[in-house]
Amino acid sequence: MSNTFVFLFSLVFFIGYYNKNEKQSEITEESKPFIENWDTSLQGAWTTNFLDSNGNNITSTIIIMNGYIAETHYNLTHKQFIKTFGGLYIVDGDIFKITYEFNTADPTSVGKTRASKFKLSGNKISFVDDEKIWTRLDHGNSNDLANAWLITGRKKDGKLSKKNIADIGPRKTMKILSDTRFQWIAYHTETGKFFGTGGGTYTAKDGKYTENIEFFSRDSTRVGASLSFDYHIENGEWHHSGLSSKGNPIYEIWSPRS
Repeated sequence: MSNTFVFLFSLVFFIGYYNKNEKQSEITEESKPFIENWDTSLQGAWTTNFLDSNGNNITSTIIIMNGYIAETHYNLTHKQFIKTFGGLYIVDGDIFKITYEFNTADPTSVGKTRASKFKLSGNKISFVDDEKIWTRLDHGNSNDLANAWLITGRKKDGKLSKKNIADIGPRKTMKILSDTRFQWIAYHTETGKFFGTGGGTYTAKDGKYTENIEFFSRDSTRVGASLSFDYHIENGEWHHSGLSSKGNPIYEIWSPRS
């Protein structure tokens, strides 16, 4: 459990903290299932708040599910998205390693692996040489949507277009959910290009899935909105239908990453 907590705090800081001269070892989609030491006890959602240089209150959230992670910083009061980064991770002793699939603060880091130490103090996470403290929001194990997903299918004009998850290329749209929080991210793992993200809290019950948007990189006017959809799990895949944030009908299929 100690190894579990120490990891998270490293995330926020290891972008600038990591020694770039250290040899990097990339975690890949193919290698991850064979790594036995990534720690599932880290799963769930975490949060912290801090003041930026202008005195604005910044909210930071982390979602960790089944070997994948997304961290986002935003100002809820001003509906301002600041940055997001994430990808694949493993925990090795007291070292947390992440291989970036996306990073809006530093696109050149995509594909690279960085590492840092983490520590646990009670039910909080802290990082050496930093004052921030992360608090757990949930454990990511209470519903059938808590997972990391890739979009693999869409229905348009009554016709379904579907791919196997193994055939998804470098242009990805991931949705990562804990018990209470969600985030979608669209990105390209070869070019480092970032296309957009949004997230916040959600509920899922009796076939109804509702998102409450707290940040939206493409359009800040979406912040504060709630969107409801129908959903069901079929053959392990998430079928999601309703109206998009623009009011257009959608039918999507999401496949679990692990």
